[in-house]
Amino acid sequence: MEDWARGFVRSRGLDKGAQSVICERLRDRAYPADFVHLRTTLGLNDDSDALWREYVVGIARSVRCFPGVREGLGALRGDGWTLGIATNGAGDIQRTKLAAAGLAGYFEGICVSEEVGARKPAREHFEAAAALCGLRLSAGGWMVGDNPETDIEGAGAVGLRTGWVAHGRAWADGLRRPDIVVSDVAEAIAAMRQAES
Repeated sequence: MEDWARGFVRSRGLDKGAQSVICERLRDRAYPADFVHLRTTLGLNDDSDALWREYVVGIARSVRCFPGVREGLGALRGDGWTLGIATNGAGDIQRTKLAAAGLAGYFEGICVSEEVGARKPAREHFEAAAALCGLRLSAGGWMVGDNPETDIEGAGAVGLRTGWVAHGRAWADGLRRPDIVVSDVAEAIAAMRQAES
């Protein structure tokens, strides 16, 4: 997102402080309403919907699939796993990113908070994700993610096994510990397959 913000500021001839304003506003998750705010704050003439579309396209261009992920997802499907996505955010950007990475076709269900009206770590979000995959949450399963609170704590609270993608971080005390700690998604896939074999 920082790269997109830098290029956007440059393309509009905005001062350097504008990049900080944009990054602060979009840091956690971006929604169309954020661009209504940014349009006013930065004094832009662009239509806010056009700004949002520019952002979605720009972010999608920067998306890359990490090595081994497609192969790992294919192996899970070959083993009979039902795969789903549970993510917070706006539907169009999350789906555009999945398509740009070439991953959308691996999943039976894609649950985006904006579309289902519930955000992780809420139980309702995980229930919706399971339903979109044609399953019940009570059947169990795994959640792999990089956010300790929304992904790991949330999934653990509803009875799912969890895999935390640590990105070199240490686990915070006081939170429910993940079942596995891995450095990337491909490693998580291998660890889940081993745990279930």
